[in-house]
Amino acid sequence: MSRRGGQFRRAIRCSALGLAAVVLVIAVAGDADARARRGRATAAAGYEPSQSSIVVDANSGAVMQATNADAIRHPASLTKIMTLYLLFERLESGKIKLNDELPVSPHAASQAPSKLGLKPGETISVESAIRAVVTKSANDVAVIIGEALGGDEPTFARMMTSKARALGMTQTTYRNANGLPDDQQVTTARDQALLGRAIQDRFPNYYHYFSTRTFAYRGNMMRNHNHLLGAIEGVDGIKTGYIHDSGFNIVTSVRRNKRHIIAVVFGGRTANARDARARALIENSINVASTTRTAPPIAEGTAMAETKMPAKPPTPMRDPRDEANAVTASSGPSLGSTEPIRPIAVKTVSVQAGTKMAALSAMPSDARKLGAPPPPAATVTTIATIKSDLPPAPPGSAPGILGVLTVSDSKTAQGASLVSAGDKSPEPVVVAASTADHAAKARGGWMIQVGAFPDEHNAKERLSAAQSKAKEQLGQADPFTEKVAKGDKALYRARFAGLDKDQAENACKNLKLIEIPCILLKN
Repeated sequence: MSRRGGQFRRAIRCSALGLAAVVLVIAVAGDADARARRGRATAAAGYEPSQSSIVVDANSGAVMQATNADAIRHPASLTKIMTLYLLFERLESGKIKLNDELPVSPHAASQAPSKLGLKPGETISVESAIRAVVTKSANDVAVIIGEALGGDEPTFARMMTSKARALGMTQTTYRNANGLPDDQQVTTARDQALLGRAIQDRFPNYYHYFSTRTFAYRGNMMRNHNHLLGAIEGVDGIKTGYIHDSGFNIVTSVRRNKRHIIAVVFGGRTANARDARARALIENSINVASTTRTAPPIAEGTAMAETKMPAKPPTPMRDPRDEANAVTASSGPSLGSTEPIRPIAVKTVSVQAGTKMAALSAMPSDARKLGAPPPPAATVTTIATIKSDLPPAPPGSAPGILGVLTVSDSKTAQGASLVSAGDKSPEPVVVAASTADHAAKARGGWMIQVGAFPDEHNAKERLSAAQSKAKEQLGQADPFTEKVAKGDKALYRARFAGLDKDQAENACKNLKLIEIPCILLKN
């Protein structure tokens, strides 16, 4: 009995020692995990993304505050402002409607959160897509929009970059539709302030979506990530963003007592820190901002015929301006206008690079009759084909001011004769076209070019906008587009013919005042 009791006591002691060992191991492991957590917390606390900011008076265009405003940063979800800019543009043109359904691709559905969680094969309405991007900052929905507008996300990203260049955002390059991390997707605070102004100037009928506070979808309620909405008087949008390499960012718009400012902050360590910085900038600036709008609307220029994609920058990232600023003076994406676009009938002209415009409008009026030869100086160096959105000339109608030159070879138009715009003669060289009731304008002998674009629709939009802005000089001018081939690419020049020198000069002067580029040309 004594021996059995001793064995029992020894077993109890061994069990106690084993239990103590287990407790010690757990304690050590717990302490190690706690140290690891403290280490991660310390690292997070020490993470200080470089801050940059800018405040712009939207009424005057003046910069009221700037800190590292031109330093290269990642846009994160601020990218979605440009995604919606292009969507609003398509809505305004009537090519897409708010109740249209957008399909969900496997690529869109695979995007990282924040997302709606849509599945391939489902659809979402355009209006719901806008609200999901504005409130939840849904990455899958941004890609759905990009694929619907561009066919695929890389093409859409090139469209975004091209639009940025047209707006004057010279330091911005887009690589995706939602802002998820990409070393080559870069911007600056100054560029984002410009975009924040432009989207309001260009789309006053759609900008209100950025003030959406909450959005319900399939029974789920989503709150806007922009916590300044409703917290600061006058804030009406527009977007927040975050990835690790950029910190917490925001572009915000404030209207108060006829004053209007755009404030941009990059590099907040937390969302609260970012919001506090934005609040301080707003309150320090709003009361001294202008109460009168004197700055012209932000208009799109003609700086890009095509987007040259920059090579991937190393880490840390470098300034991409040398690679991304591939510009030509004669091209660019569509115009930003504060007025709804009203389509106008124009003629499309197809020529090749190097083509000289024949001086048809300088001909005596009696030489413009059908079959009358042009003067010897009227030569055309290349042959192209006609492409027109206008219906054929009605039977019995008189020829246009500028028509089709039929030629015997591709170098000269010697012995050419004028034929009507509806003529189907072989080997036509199209110079321009207009209707006979504008024949008197041919005496002018001058024309202007207001842009060149890779898309004909954009060229027509520019013509409409320019004509509405310079009605006195261009109200009776002949608008036309001229297709120019450059290798395997094409540009559409937007031009007005039938002007005298004073009309042309005054039109250019007025257009340049509102930042619509204008080139004076003599026929």
